[in-house]
Amino acid sequence: MNADGERLQKVLARLGFGSRRVCEELIAEGRVTVNGDVAVLGRRVDVDGDDVAVDGAPVGIRPDLVHYLLNKPTGVITTADDPQGRPTVVEIVPSEPRVFPVGRLDADTEGLLLLTNDGDMTHRLTHPSFGVEKEYLASVEGTPSRAAIRQLREGVELDDGPTAKARVTAVDDSLLRITIHEGRNRQVRRMCEAVGHPVTRLVRTRIGPIVDRRLKPGEWRALSRDEVRSLEIAVGGQSDQRYDRHP
Repeated sequence: MNADGERLQKVLARLGFGSRRVCEELIAEGRVTVNGDVAVLGRRVDVDGDDVAVDGAPVGIRPDLVHYLLNKPTGVITTADDPQGRPTVVEIVPSEPRVFPVGRLDADTEGLLLLTNDGDMTHRLTHPSFGVEKEYLASVEGTPSRAAIRQLREGVELDDGPTAKARVTAVDDSLLRITIHEGRNRQVRRMCEAVGHPVTRLVRTRIGPIVDRRLKPGEWRALSRDEVRSLEIAVGGQSDQRYDRHP
């Protein structure tokens, strides 16, 4: 046990899990682990090195962690630096502490993007084994038939292999809501093109539990503690069962 560091209940309280008394109860109930071991009252933690989880969901305890939500406009590159001098997403958010985009949206795609300096959360949000959902609205050429929508749901063959099952519904004649849990390059665009309906506009509207219909293109905000916690819960476990049923 770390004799230095901060008391675990103080750290959890700062992160929004409740008062110190409530956090002491969480620890006493065996719901908190540190480096894989069930924590006990009086435990101190190294916020820079220890791994803490509550109810099995990892918790970022470093005090300098930030999590930003950006509504990326078209023409902005999802990278920390662009040799061609094009505008990048990191130029929109504060420069300190330095953050990186979680995953990618191509230059022509709009919508929600997370930026953070939380490396563990970034790994879990982008690794396919954790199956975090991303939802898109896709305007496409033509009117997809029921057969085309069924094909998108069941998986289409791309040059890098078949896609996993997806959740797909027709919002309008040429507008689809598509939810995937993979993160391949330009995946939604390639899926739609594969069934004969190329995308004319693509907007990401949800990342796991995170949505914000009021955030305008080019605007950003910090995630609330509750939103960060919801992401931690979303990436707290692995699941290979996705979209066995479709609406």
